[in-house]
Amino acid sequence: MSQEMYFSRMKELLQEEYNDYIDSLSMPLYRGMRVNLKKAKLEEFDHLDRPSKFCKESYYVDKPLGNHPLHICGCFYLQEPSASSAVEILNVKEDDYVLDLCAAPGGKSTQIASHLKNGYLVSNEIDAKRAQILLSNMERMGVKNMAVTNTSVDKLAKVFGCCFDKILVDAPCSGEGMIKKHDIALNNWSIENIELCASRQKEILEHAYSMLKPGGIIVYSTCTYALEEDEDVVLSFLEKHGDMELLDPNVSWGRKGYKDLNVRRIFPMDGGEGHFIAKMQKKDGSIGKFPVLKGKKLDKVAEKFLSEQLHSLPAYYYVDKERVYGMDVPFVDFKKVKVLRQGVYLGDVIKNRFEPSHSFYMVADFDYKRKIDVSLEEMDRFMHGEVLQKECDKGYVAVCYKGHPFGFGKSDGKQIKNKIPKGLRLLPNSHVNME
Repeated sequence: MSQEMYFSRMKELLQEEYNDYIDSLSMPLYRGMRVNLKKAKLEEFDHLDRPSKFCKESYYVDKPLGNHPLHICGCFYLQEPSASSAVEILNVKEDDYVLDLCAAPGGKSTQIASHLKNGYLVSNEIDAKRAQILLSNMERMGVKNMAVTNTSVDKLAKVFGCCFDKILVDAPCSGEGMIKKHDIALNNWSIENIELCASRQKEILEHAYSMLKPGGIIVYSTCTYALEEDEDVVLSFLEKHGDMELLDPNVSWGRKGYKDLNVRRIFPMDGGEGHFIAKMQKKDGSIGKFPVLKGKKLDKVAEKFLSEQLHSLPAYYYVDKERVYGMDVPFVDFKKVKVLRQGVYLGDVIKNRFEPSHSFYMVADFDYKRKIDVSLEEMDRFMHGEVLQKECDKGYVAVCYKGHPFGFGKSDGKQIKNKIPKGLRLLPNSHVNME
């Protein structure tokens, strides 16, 4: 009965386009990839001939690319094309301080980070397992000026008052746009769930509002078609906050929303899976300050190692026992909020020596002094944990494919001992490939 009600609602919503929507459900899912412009150039992907309309660095693809060498290097992110639309509308500037409130698995967070230079990104995910996936993707894509938090939105709001330039609320929803991908989205569909989601979405938006500074932008997005979770949530929020203004998304793709609201909707007929996006600006209010951690002096052992490895060092450091973290903006005091990572985990000072981490060798804009390029075959062997018989300078070295680091090893001058963490290595029957 619930499925019948869902399709009845879609027929009422789409009217003459309903049959086109039904036809789209039997079509293959849209696949896409978004180039990480922090690590790679679009020219490196000149074989891609189907650019996405939703984002200039996004393309349609027709096959899985998880073991492609440049994916392992963090040069691109596998992302359904229309999923990049919300960040495109957010229009991140290089020095923005940005909050992604519901961030896992990391597609939108890594897209935000690709636009930042001197800015800072807080990526939050309340689910612990999904937060670990988020962190892994942030590391692979080489994000530096960031924090990954694992907490509820209300606890985050207690730390940040009117601080952020941009906030993305890609809210948990009933997932009607995912019905083609996940049967569970249709099997579990109910009006009660839609109402529950709408209530939660309104609560999240309230906390987002309290963390947005005057002049700041909130982009609210979902992957559902339900009016109750989309236009109705936006209307309720705007009615409650007279200082929030709905802005023109200023894009040509997709279509205008319902209830005479200048928002964007994407249906499968528009070239992507289901999405809803609204852009709102806070007009006035007070500006808050980020709670900054007191800086810590870098250990001489760590400083010596980093100077030998990098042409330019991070500007700020945080040291937790033996662990050293770095980034180019001041570290934030999150008080009692659970933080999985802030900045880049650079490595550990152990018994008067520095042991670098894998994430140190994945940073998008680190310029490594010691690096070595390997062939596709050598990359495959290294990703399986093998030692490389390759001459290079002694010590730790970034191991690269076509100039892009994907891990590191320690050389004795004639061979490179593998230092890629076991959990990131390929399984025996899985191989690096260009297909």
